[in-house]
Amino acid sequence: MNLAWGITGAGHFLHESFTVFKELKQEKPELKVTTFLSRAAGEVVRMYGLTGELSGISNGSYLEECFYEDEQGASFPKAGRFLLQRYDALVVTPATSNTTAKLVCGIADTLVTNIVAQAVKGGVPVFIVPVDITGKIESKMPLFIDREICMRCELCPPREECPKGAITDQIDLLLCDGCGLCVRLCSYGAIRSKAAKLKVRDVDSRNVRKLQKLRGITVLRHPSKIPKAIRTTSAMWRDWQKKIKKVRLSHAGLLPLVHVCGL
Repeated sequence: MNLAWGITGAGHFLHESFTVFKELKQEKPELKVTTFLSRAAGEVVRMYGLTGELSGISNGSYLEECFYEDEQGASFPKAGRFLLQRYDALVVTPATSNTTAKLVCGIADTLVTNIVAQAVKGGVPVFIVPVDITGKIESKMPLFIDREICMRCELCPPREECPKGAITDQIDLLLCDGCGLCVRLCSYGAIRSKAAKLKVRDVDSRNVRKLQKLRGITVLRHPSKIPKAIRTTSAMWRDWQKKIKKVRLSHAGLLPLVHVCGL
């Protein structure tokens, strides 16, 4: 089974999404996962210290690559794989409110929104886990310096030892790779993460409801719902593929196989 995983720049549901895909790989070692990361996702995955875990999910071999938006050009050529049915399903988790809004409006100008568009066109099942559905949410934030605890030490071990040089009087999250060394080195516990309570905007809730009505897309409320959705759909997908194969065989010579170099 081949899955495509789209990650956008949300911290909420990020750890839960990684946990689900790691468990899926453990359950089915033959599973192949290609990961597509938006521009913001590349930064967020790094600052939450998950880059190493990602390489364990998508190891770089064919259909197990990690495609970063920064490296894919303006035309996103790898999105063509969805038109060739290289994947059994596409899962976008977590999906930011920005990504959700673009999908609802039919905008496909980022790597993740483009692969969703191509997947729908190619008949590949799409599952999306929005972060802003309704009500209030609690989201884990990246590392920060608590200024009420910080003693502003003249010799600051976290600042001196940070391998990325990300710490001054604050943490530069664009440099931080979330290794956690600074947390261990601070004697006063001034460097930490915490959960922030957020209220979902009305416009974001409306967009999720609109997304639920789009053909070819299934909205899931939590990453934990992904395994069951994939198992159900994969069986339907295999049946559909068998029917298509029979049709092609009955019209042998009319529908030649297509091989696209590099896809």
